Amino acid sequence: LAVPWRWHCSPRRGSAGCPPAGQVRAAFLRFFQERHGHRRLPSAPVRPRGDPRLLFVNAGMNQFKPVFLGTVHPRSELAQHRRVVNSQKCVRAGGKHNDLEDVGRDTYHHTFFEMLGNWSFGDYFKEEACSMAWELLTEVYEIPRDRLYVTYFGGDSSLGLSADEECRDVWLRLGVPASHVLPFPLKDNFWEMGDTGPCGPCTEIHYDHVGGGRNAAALVNQGSPDVVEIWNLVFIQYSREVEGNLLPLPRHHVDTGMGLERLVTILQNKRSNYDTDLFTPILDAIHKGCGGPRYQGLVGDADVGRVNMAYRVVADHVRTLCICITDGIYPGFSGAELVLRRILRRAVRFCSEVLHAPPGLLASLVPTVVEVLVMLWLMLLLILGQIMDIISENEAAFLSSLKRGRRIIERTVQQMEPSTDFPAEVAWSLYRNLGFPLDLIDLMLEEKGISLDSAAFNELALEDAKRKAGGPQAGQLEDTNTHLDVHSLAQLQSNNVPATDDSPKYAYTLGQHGQYKFSPCQATVLMLYRDQSLQKEVGAGQRCGVILDRTNFYAEQGGQASDQGYMICLGQQDILFRVESVHLCGGYVIHEVTAVETLRAGDQMQLFVDEAQRLACMTNHTATHLLNFALRHVLGDNTEQRGSHVTAERLRFDFDTKGPVTVEQLQQVERVVQDAIKRNEVVHMAEVPLTLARRVQGLRAVDEGYPDPVRIVSLGIPVESVLTCDSEAAMQTSVELCCGTHLLQTGAVEDLAIISERQLVKGISRVIAVTGGQAKQAREVGQCLAMEVDSVSLRMKQRSNSIPEMQNLSKEVGQLTKVVASTAMPQWQRKELQTILQTLQRTANTAVRKLEVQQAEEKAQSLLAKHCNQPVIVDTVPADSLSILMKVVNQLCDKSPGTSVLLLSPQVSGEVLCACQVSKNCLPLFSAADWAVAVCTQMEGKAGGSPVVAKGSGNAKGMQGALTTALEFAQSKL
Repeated sequence: LAVPWRWHCSPRRGSAGCPPAGQVRAAFLRFFQERHGHRRLPSAPVRPRGDPRLLFVNAGMNQFKPVFLGTVHPRSELAQHRRVVNSQKCVRAGGKHNDLEDVGRDTYHHTFFEMLGNWSFGDYFKEEACSMAWELLTEVYEIPRDRLYVTYFGGDSSLGLSADEECRDVWLRLGVPASHVLPFPLKDNFWEMGDTGPCGPCTEIHYDHVGGGRNAAALVNQGSPDVVEIWNLVFIQYSREVEGNLLPLPRHHVDTGMGLERLVTILQNKRSNYDTDLFTPILDAIHKGCGGPRYQGLVGDADVGRVNMAYRVVADHVRTLCICITDGIYPGFSGAELVLRRILRRAVRFCSEVLHAPPGLLASLVPTVVEVLVMLWLMLLLILGQIMDIISENEAAFLSSLKRGRRIIERTVQQMEPSTDFPAEVAWSLYRNLGFPLDLIDLMLEEKGISLDSAAFNELALEDAKRKAGGPQAGQLEDTNTHLDVHSLAQLQSNNVPATDDSPKYAYTLGQHGQYKFSPCQATVLMLYRDQSLQKEVGAGQRCGVILDRTNFYAEQGGQASDQGYMICLGQQDILFRVESVHLCGGYVIHEVTAVETLRAGDQMQLFVDEAQRLACMTNHTATHLLNFALRHVLGDNTEQRGSHVTAERLRFDFDTKGPVTVEQLQQVERVVQDAIKRNEVVHMAEVPLTLARRVQGLRAVDEGYPDPVRIVSLGIPVESVLTCDSEAAMQTSVELCCGTHLLQTGAVEDLAIISERQLVKGISRVIAVTGGQAKQAREVGQCLAMEVDSVSLRMKQRSNSIPEMQNLSKEVGQLTKVVASTAMPQWQRKELQTILQTLQRTANTAVRKLEVQQAEEKAQSLLAKHCNQPVIVDTVPADSLSILMKVVNQLCDKSPGTSVLLLSPQVSGEVLCACQVSKNCLPLFSAADWAVAVCTQMEGKAGGSPVVAKGSGNAKGMQGALTTALEFAQSKL
């Protein structure tokens, strides 16, 4: 194969003729794509998909984890890959891999970097991987062989792992001198994805910057800046189990990663990443923007004033900011957004405090960053007959359950020991699976002269609540019984166990009167899964995952919660296996159940989906699509979905926004959705090839995680129409790729109310909405609260002259404010009422203050007339509050500056309020705080304050003595 993209760039030569970074990147991608048949894939966004444990994509392998774990959908494009190459955007800041604090201190740490990588998924292994790497480095990039050192895994006796001599021998056959092939222990040359999961030995290639014929083997892996690692080739051949042991993987993979920045440093004959053309234009722009000394590449003590460190920090951080914001991560207050906020603030600090740059420098650097990176990352730039029918259907359904439930109770009672309580597990099954009210269960048991184990029943209810809330115990159980490990997946595949046919989940029809009919489903148990192992049989009382040949249960995916329900074993109609959750893993649908009787592979099961829960999810999922379309229609086509979650109770939707959504926009969004509901549009669904789906105008990005064919959901317009070439039909309605279950007509949504809208971080908003009866209830509650606010407003306008009345109004406004903030109601109405309540609160508070001042003036005037020109005033006065009493004292002192005043005010409750103020002329000998403490102590109370003003309270029984004490104390200080 001719190599027209080869160049000669030896580290022994000067910078002239050295390849630019773009050419280095392109050569890597073309080498593996054209010469070695790799599929070139685009970089994944730096916001991880489906991995909540990661803040950022921090390695090239992140997007391929489903392949390594064996959880990739077998019909997805990703599952078809065998050889892959790409350049991945990576951010290492926050979490396990965090280089943030090191950036700037040296010349090679970065928060954002590019990871060049090639992968083999069950294709080639060590021989080919090493050979390709050596060929690229020495023949294409023409790096001198004598400057390269390779390491391999030297073994670990504690794990029973011998040295990776296979890898060593490959390097020796490639001509690498034995003195340059070095063994290293587990910590250096054994790669692990996490505490558990795929892992394996690795081989690293290191480069000696000095060269000159010397042997630098002793400097490898010693932290020397002269000998640096440039490429890591990982051979994924084991899986670390929970117990810590290693098991061989059924398929071997190769995962390599080489930092572009370090590679460019070598090929451009530099010693620092910051001296390459990936950074020099940015450093020049920093210099131009701040006007200070130029960047000199100094580190440590030589970097006086940390000016060079500042250059590196700002250059690195502005690149990270540009990439993250482009991928939809904005500075905020949690998770990745919080980390990015730290990065931004760190950069700004160095700009201002170290570089003494004018405001705006960081933003001014963005055009330069875009110029450097744009060639790779272009993204920078709703009837009598009907009512009767409904009642009849529901009655018939429950009678069927009642019959089954009674048989279950009779069977259980027959098996019970005398004088024992009815088992809570059976009662819970009746309650949760068949919808039996608890009082009905109690009544049926009472008729038989037995009672329910209520304590155990309540405990089951509590556990269920925790599980629904995502409690940690539930999470751990699900993880071991519903998420197939890589070995079990491989075993299923090698045993030719077919993937679950879950197409029956879409088998439902719409009846004549708008009721949904869900087709029954019968299935065979193929395998059981418990404690990370496949089993043919599971005993009663054990929790496990059930793998069936077919299912009508929806597994949690695409933002929609999984179905719930139960299954029964044919021939054992009275035994219900409650399905708690459903998960999809590698094409297999796992149903989480607790076996009430022994379950075996081969058992024939009849499946019953909780139809009410399913229908509620269908309603909310279709409503989510309507909401997405309405938001784009109102806020603009640039409004992109950032996440969603659909449950039976509500729907949540995150999206891009330039600012908080206004009241008018929220109202408009709801009207657009309600119009579509009133039109009762048909929901069209069809599976189409992925290549056709990508042609649909306005469809959001289609990545390779989608199965092929992919399911398209179009509201009101047939799928065939939106697939037509140059069709703009998709721009006029909601068209989305979606594996979820949906209504067949939009009218069943009935209504949608947005009950919450807030900004998660700058640029991303989250709305929560409810549908149907919940939406109607939210609107009714909103109207009731609006009437209460109107009532308060009317009474406020009447302006009572009674302080207690105005204070009660103020409290009422405060209580209403709390209720409005916490009650499910339309968000646009909440915002309107909150604005009104804020104004009312200010009005009430102002009115109270004015009335208090007015009352205080009147009382002060009366006391002045009584105590004319006296240096000390000690007296009692009626006052409704300590605030008014304090104002009387203030008024007296203002009108008679040389007078010190202490007033007591007895209350109906038996409490006495105390307030005092000392003339500034009497300081420091006379302290108001000491005065109040002496008086309130006499009344068995407490007081406090400053030398000038103080207040307190006590008991009315000691008031006369307190007046005497007050006067005597003052006279002793004057």
